[in-house]
Amino acid sequence: MDGMTATTARKVLLAAPRGYCAGVDRAVIAVEKALEQYGAPVYVRKEIVHNKYVVQTLEKKGAIFVDETEEVPENAIVIFSAHGVAPVVHEEAARRNLATIDATCPLVTKVHKEAVRFAGDDYDILLIGHEGHEEVVGTSGEAPEHITLVDGPEDVKNVHVRDESRVVWLSQTTLSVDETMETVDALKERFPKLISPPSDDICYATQNRQTAVKQMGADADLVIVVGSKNSSNSVRLVEVALGAGARDAHLVDFAAEIDEAWLEGVSTVGVTSGASVPEILVQGVLDWLAERGFGDVEIVTAAEESITFSLPKELRRDLRAEAASLSDGSKG
Repeated sequence: MDGMTATTARKVLLAAPRGYCAGVDRAVIAVEKALEQYGAPVYVRKEIVHNKYVVQTLEKKGAIFVDETEEVPENAIVIFSAHGVAPVVHEEAARRNLATIDATCPLVTKVHKEAVRFAGDDYDILLIGHEGHEEVVGTSGEAPEHITLVDGPEDVKNVHVRDESRVVWLSQTTLSVDETMETVDALKERFPKLISPPSDDICYATQNRQTAVKQMGADADLVIVVGSKNSSNSVRLVEVALGAGARDAHLVDFAAEIDEAWLEGVSTVGVTSGASVPEILVQGVLDWLAERGFGDVEIVTAAEESITFSLPKELRRDLRAEAASLSDGSKG
């Protein structure tokens, strides 16, 4: 009997790192600070980050999320999401006299700058990413006549370039590392002179979260990824878990979405969360699992993260001015 209980001991493998990355943290704080600084409402173009709970929480505080810039009243404040926007969106905002706060993740901005530079040198740019994703729309808008979207390895056969000796690839930052390299390899077969970007575009946080899931996946009967369905990096984590050997893997926004049937015959549950997920939602899942006998939690650490990004410059400027006036007032 003892032997049997030993083999069926229930435990949770909790991935580290998980959840908020520096770019998401910066974007969410930017909305909160803007609401404190200027008062509600503050408009946000698209979801600030792809997470249902975060969006709902900010809405309660007075943020209004819109799909297009034209929905923002003239002379109002608009925040651009962490995923970045095309130059045409900045132009629309200027036409409507909007005060803009750009919360684009600095790692996405880096890809935009690479696109502009390679387009300026008249390269054909093959952008690896998912059609319609906000980040892809934003990057493509930097040089639409030079950029061709490549949506996975199977799309490579459809690619046409002007000059095979002047071709470079860039990528959406939130893809799976493996999927991207598979696409790059297929592109290199077709275009042997294909140039790689000066630095790997897959962001450190996406990569670290996938590495942690790979370490954990092989030992887990079930992996629960906390994240929203429109979050590219969260969806990838489910795929990575299955690829790493997990028997089953699911994406949930909240603990209430977990199906008890998933636990049948399961002794080890892996838990992680996408880069736009606050830790309170992960804690909810751990509590749900603990109530069902999975109270033993072991942390699987793949990397340490210490990266932080400063707030958008528009907010830093205003916050500095406010701090200065407050300190003047207090010093008399």
